[in-house]
Amino acid sequence: MELLDAVFVFQMHEQQELLWHQRVHSHEKGQFELHYFVSGSGTFSNAHNRYSISPGSLFVTTGETIHSIEANEEESLTYYATLLFCPEELELAKRLETMNPIKVGTNWRFFFEEVRDKGLSQTRELRISACHQVLGLLYNLAAGTKIEEVKGENIRLEKAIRYMQRHVFDKVDLQMIANHVQLDHSYFVRLFKKRMNTTPMQYYSNLQLEAARALLTSTNLSVKEIADRLQFCSEFHFSKRFKQSTGTSPSAYRKTHLQLLGS
Repeated sequence: MELLDAVFVFQMHEQQELLWHQRVHSHEKGQFELHYFVSGSGTFSNAHNRYSISPGSLFVTTGETIHSIEANEEESLTYYATLLFCPEELELAKRLETMNPIKVGTNWRFFFEEVRDKGLSQTRELRISACHQVLGLLYNLAAGTKIEEVKGENIRLEKAIRYMQRHVFDKVDLQMIANHVQLDHSYFVRLFKKRMNTTPMQYYSNLQLEAARALLTSTNLSVKEIADRLQFCSEFHFSKRFKQSTGTSPSAYRKTHLQLLGS
């Protein structure tokens, strides 16, 4: 059992990005993938079936099954994709695949954020924990258990994450986010860090860098234009932060990624 990849696709709408995510592809035997859609609309193709995408829908795809995502031109898609290698649970995945799309509701963003965070961790125990979280969700769905949407403090975090994602191109500070979720900013920071293992503003910064990667590989905007759009104080500051995060400069990242897309 292994979590192979966990990605967050933020507002998929640029042409190159669409070509990449809409590609028809499959995975290897023993693997299965989950797609959880947060916002937007489009079509999910799985084998010979085509389904409408709506917020709060979950799709399960087993390895070797050809699938693709098509976004509506007027709306951008935001979703989480989680790929596992777990051949001993393949029958479970096949059973759930026949239930596509599974309507789990729109408040599971925090769950998939946590799975992604643990799944990409350097700590083996956290990666295993992420796998068990996903399997726990899938077994509950297969059993027909009513899935309770996230409540309490977690719903505040979900609301904060939605706010940050919606305002990734704006000038946002900690007080604005805390006010939005109606929490004292000191308590909000402690709560967010406890559950997300990072501060709210560091998380927001990571969102900006994710948006930057999408803009670099799917638009012709210059590095300076991207820095301005993301409200960085200068092109130099943006490039420095980008290199700290990815290990490469924005220009080099664009060149390398476009070569991968071209192949």
